[in-house]
Formats: sequence, C-alpha cells, structure tokens
Amino acid sequence: METSREGRNRLLNGWQLSKLYTFEVAARHQSFALAADELSLSPSAVSHRINQLEEELGIQLFVRSHRKVELTHEGKRVFWALKSSLDTLNQEILDIKNQELSGTLTVYSRPSIAQCWLVPALEDFTQRYPSISLTILTGNDNLNLQRAGIDLALYFDDAPSSQLSHHFLMDEAILPVCSPEYARRFELHSRPSQLRHCTLLHDRQAWSNDSGTDEWYSWAQQFGIELPASTGIGFDRSDLAVIAAMNHVGVAMGRKRLVQKRLERGELIAPFGDNTLKCHQHYYISTLADRQWPKIDAFISWLKALAEEAK
Repeated sequence: METSREGRNRLLNGWQLSKLYTFEVAARHQSFALAADELSLSPSAVSHRINQLEEELGIQLFVRSHRKVELTHEGKRVFWALKSSLDTLNQEILDIKNQELSGTLTVYSRPSIAQCWLVPALEDFTQRYPSISLTILTGNDNLNLQRAGIDLALYFDDAPSSQLSHHFLMDEAILPVCSPEYARRFELHSRPSQLRHCTLLHDRQAWSNDSGTDEWYSWAQQFGIELPASTGIGFDRSDLAVIAAMNHVGVAMGRKRLVQKRLERGELIAPFGDNTLKCHQHYYISTLADRQWPKIDAFISWLKALAEEAK
C-alpha cells in the first residue's frame, strides 16, 4: 500500500466515487460477499475495488481475515463521513422533489423560550406542515450552527453574531411575578417595598453567561425599589425561576412574553400591577446565510405570525 507523503496527502477526486460506493456497501454489510450480491459483482471484483481505493487514498479501510472483514478505525471514520454525506444528499433530493416543505428541520432555542413559548404552539405548525419533521434542541450556548447541524436558532440578546443572518422576532419586558399564596403571605399587593423581606428568583444567564441579578436591579432602579441584601436563588433558565415562583419559593423576575399565559390562568400574579421594564434585549432568529430554504422560511414566517398573535 502506498505510504509516501504524496499518497497520504492525496485528496479525494471524482474517480473514486464508484469505489466509495462499493466501500459503503461492503462496510454496511461487513462482508465482501454480501456486498458483491447487492452490487451484482463477484467478491473478487469488490475486493479489487477496495484494494484500489485503499491504495489511492493511502488509508487501510479493512482488516481482512480468512472468514470476515472488519473496518479499521480509519475505515469507520470514512464510513461515518460517507454515510452522513449520502443521508444529506438523499434528504436534499427529497426536499427538492417535495418543494422542500418536507424532511427534517433542526431548531436550537434558549430553554425558556422553548419551554414557555415555542413548544406549546408546535401543534399548529405540525398541522400546517405535516411533512416537516422537527427536532428541537435547547441550550444557553451560541453554537456553530453549521457544525452542530442546526438549521435555525432562537436567541434572546442584543448582540447577534455578524456571521449569521438574523430576523427580529419580538421585544420583551420584565416584571415581578409570584404565586397568589406567596403574595398574601408577604402582603405584596401594591406594596413593592415588601420585596425586602422576600426571596428573589432570577435567571443568571438572562442574556449572557453571567447576568447575575441584572434583571432585578435594572427593574428596581427604574421604579426606585429597595431590594433585600441577599441575592436570592439564581437559575440558568428563566422558566425555572418561574416554576419556583409558582411553587411559592419567592418572587421571580418574569419575562412577560413567557409568563403571560400563566398570569391569565391565575397560576401567577403580578403583585405590583403592570410595572414592566422594557428590555434592551430582544428575541431574534438566526440562520446560516446560505440556507434560504423554503422549509426554513416557512418556520420563520410561522414564528413571526405567532409573535404577532401574542402582542
């Protein structure tokens, strides 16, 4: 087998495509004989093609024994990359045949947006676009969308990445919320001064990895309210602070878009009325600049319509 620097550094070219297909079938079956049956070739022809491919790439793909063949570590990597590429190509062809309003769509979202706003509305999207298969992923990191295989991301911040395409979704405002029972216990109705006796609940990653109590102190400064010395309980998700508030743990700084339905159902109340502070941050949609695909556009249009309904 060729082991020279030239062989090791030689890049893939179009001449190897048919041999790569032979390799994919052999790797999938872990057998040259079964690959030969599928390809209508002789086992020796399959073996010859694999030998040629290994020599041209400068990589040993299989370990051969008397009764079986097994992928090498390098062979497994090549097989995974080839399978992934074929899956992507097949999906592209399927999307084109179906006007690209079918297939998979992977969405990445901040956890609180997904839990409180996006996921409860997904039934409407699936009814409108039954051929699109959604995958919803959540997290607080700003991911490399292409490397992570993500088509579209929902963020809450004020500084979108310049390397992506962005669509404004909706603005946001914050206000304190708690359970009716907690409000009665601490006599909070229209008495924000009572907050100094309460446990504050907040999202420590509201718009960065260390927002701390910024939401609470921004709101308190706006309305001239004294807060307790303790920083209360911090979470890495706004919805967890809200769930704690619903269970009478304290007063959460709620994002109005995300708590509105719970306020309407009476699960939470805003004890100080509509004393909201508009955020500098907003919700926005990020996509890769080269992915102006109909199924992505359809999801963006649906999100914007959903945001309009929530006004």
